Amino acid sequence: MHGFVIGLDLGTSGVRAVAVDASGKILGLGSAKLPATKATGARREQSPEDWWNGCRAALDQLSQQVDLTGARAIAVDATSGTILPVDHHNRPLALARMYDDADTGDLAAQIKSLAPRESAAHGATSPAARAMEWTKLPRLHCILHQADWINGCLGATNWQTDENNALKTGYDPVAREWPDWLRTFGLSPGILPEVVPVGTPIGQVSAQAAIALGIPAGITIAAGTTDGCATFLASGATEPGEASTALGSTIVLKLLSDRPIFAPELGIYSHRIGDTWLAGGASNCGGKTLLQFFTAEQLAGLEASLDPTKPTGTDYYPLPSVGERFPVSDPKLAPRLTPRPSDDAQFLQGIYEAFARVEQSGYAKLAALGGPALRNVRHAGGGSRSAAWMALRAQALGVRQLPAWSEEAAAGAARLAWRSLGHEIAFA
Repeated sequence: MHGFVIGLDLGTSGVRAVAVDASGKILGLGSAKLPATKATGARREQSPEDWWNGCRAALDQLSQQVDLTGARAIAVDATSGTILPVDHHNRPLALARMYDDADTGDLAAQIKSLAPRESAAHGATSPAARAMEWTKLPRLHCILHQADWINGCLGATNWQTDENNALKTGYDPVAREWPDWLRTFGLSPGILPEVVPVGTPIGQVSAQAAIALGIPAGITIAAGTTDGCATFLASGATEPGEASTALGSTIVLKLLSDRPIFAPELGIYSHRIGDTWLAGGASNCGGKTLLQFFTAEQLAGLEASLDPTKPTGTDYYPLPSVGERFPVSDPKLAPRLTPRPSDDAQFLQGIYEAFARVEQSGYAKLAALGGPALRNVRHAGGGSRSAAWMALRAQALGVRQLPAWSEEAAAGAARLAWRSLGHEIAFA
């Protein structure tokens, strides 16, 4: 299959754009920074116009590496739970409220009394709670997610969202509908977008957007996903039992499953990706703990002194502070990092061993909740550059370790752009 597609990733602080051909080769990458989020108390807001300007700048940078006239489709991923109200012309009626905006008063308590426990709409940052502020706005036509609004700017006209972005707003991914409790809450499904599967063709790039962005008019706009799901798609995993671990400031586990897994007390929800489900959890353990004891330079210097074939015998639980969310939910769980040996290399290896145990426990928890047997794990994040850590993880998990296809969420969005054209990238 000829040509390439474009994936756009909108994060909190920037926009990234990639071009990916049918074989999965990344042809170029463009990026742009976004202005800082406006913070007032618990409220977090951004200007949608800044997002569009960021898309233009990222694509302009990409165009310096790739002739964008060869693009065949485009898909967008964006921060999960960021929403904004718009009129009939897709014009914002207020600043967008961000995914971490907790200025919702007692509305979270109201949702708790109405929504089923497995709903992802619970919590102080619930998009459903934030959306209530706008229901009486003059000229309100629809309350959109961040990715939906960008799709509208690109040329999509049917007021649609994808099943992943809709999840935290209260969408029921099993029944595949906006549930009745939302209406009881006061949020009519009539002001929410239609929900379609990820990768669904939802429109064509308009002439106006083509001129603004330097991409061809008429190419397919695909329903995208959230930034977290896009990062998983960028791992290259495709089959139930395949997983991805991101080893960054925290340890984030995601597992592709043939059935949904819900455990809200552990922060586990399931996003629908076609006929499969993406479930996962995030431990508070991770790079934040390491940086309390070591600099990046010290970590690199100690790497050669680690010996994964000789266990340290330590029994650490390496939290950066009190409180854990997954694989156990215990807000009072304290870090366990003593006794500390005099040898820094032994101490570091003990922490790495503990990280590996946390990861193993996380996947075991997902299996106990009904997930499939673990087949392989793809890895990304800064920790994946430690050979010792990788070896310890392999010992703990007992399955094949694979590098991620890409660490760019935008590449995951590009997979969905190809899907909208009836093509699936083949991964080893």
